[in-house]
Amino acid sequence: MESVNFGGDNPQPRFGHTICVIAPNKIALFGGAVGDTGRYTITGDVYIGDIIQKKWKRIEASGNVPTNRAAHQALAIELNQMIIFGGAVGGGGLADDNLYVFELRDDTGTWVTVPVIGTTPGRRYGHTMVLIKPYLIVFGGNTGQEPVNDVWSFNLEKSPYSWQKLECSSEQPNVRVYHSAALCSTGSANGMMVAFGGRTNDQSALNDTWGLRRHRDGRWDWVRAPYRTQTEQPAQRYQHSTLFLGTLMLVIGGRSNNVGETLPFEIYDTETSDWYKFQAIQRFRHSSWLIEQFLYLHGGFDSDQPNIPTEGILKLDLNKRFAQTPQLLKQLNTIKADQSFSQSFNPKPSPPLSQTQDQFKKTNLQATAQQQKNSNPYQQVRVSSATNKNIRLANQALVAMTYGPEEDITNQVKKVPIDKLQDEHKKLGPGFQDPNSQNKSQFLDQLCQPFMQNLLIPKDYSQIPPNSNLLTGIKKDMIIKLCDEVQRILEKEPNLLRLRRPIKIYGNLNGQYLDLMRFFDHFKAPYDNLYNGDIDSQDYLFLGDYIDRGSRSLEIILLLFTLKIKYSDQIHLLRGHHEDPKVNKIFGFADECFIKFSEDIMDPNSIYQRINRVFQYMPLAAVIEDKIFCVHGGIGQTMRTIDEIELIQKPLEIVHDPKTYQQKIALELLWSDPCLQDEELENQPNPDRDIFQNKQIFRFGTNRITKFLQENSLNMIIRSHEPTMEGFERQNNNVITIFSCPDYGGNQHQCKGSILTISKRGEIIPKVILPATPNQEQRWMDLEEPIQRKKGFAKYIVIDNEEAQLRKRPLTPLRQKRPLSQKQFK
Repeated sequence: MESVNFGGDNPQPRFGHTICVIAPNKIALFGGAVGDTGRYTITGDVYIGDIIQKKWKRIEASGNVPTNRAAHQALAIELNQMIIFGGAVGGGGLADDNLYVFELRDDTGTWVTVPVIGTTPGRRYGHTMVLIKPYLIVFGGNTGQEPVNDVWSFNLEKSPYSWQKLECSSEQPNVRVYHSAALCSTGSANGMMVAFGGRTNDQSALNDTWGLRRHRDGRWDWVRAPYRTQTEQPAQRYQHSTLFLGTLMLVIGGRSNNVGETLPFEIYDTETSDWYKFQAIQRFRHSSWLIEQFLYLHGGFDSDQPNIPTEGILKLDLNKRFAQTPQLLKQLNTIKADQSFSQSFNPKPSPPLSQTQDQFKKTNLQATAQQQKNSNPYQQVRVSSATNKNIRLANQALVAMTYGPEEDITNQVKKVPIDKLQDEHKKLGPGFQDPNSQNKSQFLDQLCQPFMQNLLIPKDYSQIPPNSNLLTGIKKDMIIKLCDEVQRILEKEPNLLRLRRPIKIYGNLNGQYLDLMRFFDHFKAPYDNLYNGDIDSQDYLFLGDYIDRGSRSLEIILLLFTLKIKYSDQIHLLRGHHEDPKVNKIFGFADECFIKFSEDIMDPNSIYQRINRVFQYMPLAAVIEDKIFCVHGGIGQTMRTIDEIELIQKPLEIVHDPKTYQQKIALELLWSDPCLQDEELENQPNPDRDIFQNKQIFRFGTNRITKFLQENSLNMIIRSHEPTMEGFERQNNNVITIFSCPDYGGNQHQCKGSILTISKRGEIIPKVILPATPNQEQRWMDLEEPIQRKKGFAKYIVIDNEEAQLRKRPLTPLRQKRPLSQKQFK
């Protein structure tokens, strides 16, 4: 095989992705995982490859963009269109069970979700999907619990769209995952989906071949493909690929149960039932496609390096490979002479399906009204079967807010995107208390825009010059207005939030803005309508300590305030122990406000003072699905029930020598830690954290944890407050500590940073980043330097002897690394 070098936007080496031919000499790559098998990232990229020009182009897609995934299936359904289904999202999670259609137009891409009624095949990975027009056929795979052998069909031409589970009375294939399937379009197997190999429920590889065909009366049945007994049997394999070249099924790559076994390139002739073997193509979890007599491969793993995905494209001329096999060469020449050869690999629009994506769009819009009536946001959308193809729907609706015919509606009419229409009822409360809500919305958009533009840059953070000021152009009055708006939102929130899954949880950030951008880059960001955003699909919970120690605390807190305003129902900000002026005057936030805005921090109208007043309205804790308690520090030794948190009044000043029951609960929520060892059963004083020497800070023991969880009907505690070597730590199977600030304080331990994702089904999965590569950026504040050198500092920040001594305190020590901390959470 020869290597083909492409230019342009070359995709990163990856595995578990898909590539399909969507136009003559044009391929579409979607998704897959990048990185090695020990530390990989699932992607949702779309790349278009031009075989003639040998050039890749990355496509910025809009619309209903699917989540990142690998081990999914994709295939071309029309010219410049592909459809995807299923897959895995990493860490044991599965992608949703929606069908997504991608359409390429003039180097831009659009995603559309196909509206479906009724039961679906459900989430799965390692399955196959084949188009037997007009039916999509999904077979087998793994549901996350077990491999299966069910078969589902989906008629692309019949609206309302629905899945049908096929009930075949004939003998059926065994359950399997990581098998292959392809459509045969000529000969005796014409119109048949042919499936080969895979891995069954006892982890053994398979080598059987099955065909699925639809009869004229609508029945579907399976038939086992015959093998000639006098010929050698095919190798058992999985994570391979198959393609049809006329009547020939090409079996490419894969691996077997024998570690390091080299599997031959094999050909099955569906006309003669003969198998042919050729020199091995050492790839698995790759993608392959055919153009004329050329076989192409991309990505996956090489048997010689089974943990590092390959890059580039390999090309095999089948004329040369079959040169010494007259039977196959004759077949190939026959196929080349047939006009259907080029047609079979160059999709062209056909009358019934040429408007496929437009029809999906229309049906999506028709589903909006019914979706509004559906009280369960996770139910399938039901679509009316009465489809008038002559109706054209706009992508926006006019919404008027007025009481009677005599009222002026000049400023009370607005255009609303159709897909946002279902949220309008939330804004039309009794009495229309804000008759100028359109103006208010415009004001908030204008207020947030410069902060979003300057600070939410996960794809461009690496281009930021070291120590540059990202707040240039953002004036003090803009920050004050931002604080006013976010405080109005926080004032209405209880001190104990009740949240839902799916959700991402961030621990301490401590002014490490660039690391926050790295998390957003690797694991998606709270965007809407952008290819790497996921705010529409899940919530974000931050556990506090946004500021202090790090040099970009202002960037972090202003960005999070902005996100809270834009997505108030999805972004949740808990208070940490550094969100307290008694603390953040000492540990860097006051210094940063002075340095960047030259302000007197004691001025009640200063940025520093205004942000600290916002902190007084932040909630103290959250409960996810009534089972997971989330807090910055811990449960302390005082609180009995979580309902007591809701009794704490706002605004809340943290009292470090508490006199009341509620003051003590608040202090312990922000300052307490679990004991370091599972065997430590009782609560213990924690002098290392008692920086103000009030003897109020404790570590809570295993007995306290068990009793608290039982009495509150909870399963788990998720908290931050302490750095960990791996970025996360599990204790007693019911306490998880996460810390999202790698290399805390520039310490020599090089600790990692982590966030947690909790899927809709409840899986808890850590996502980890390593310490950043050192550069000229001064990431950490020198807390002693302003006192020693800057004369102006003393003018605006008065630091007494006690505060000066506290600035010299060592960093919070790492929690002890535990052997189980790197296991996936179940």
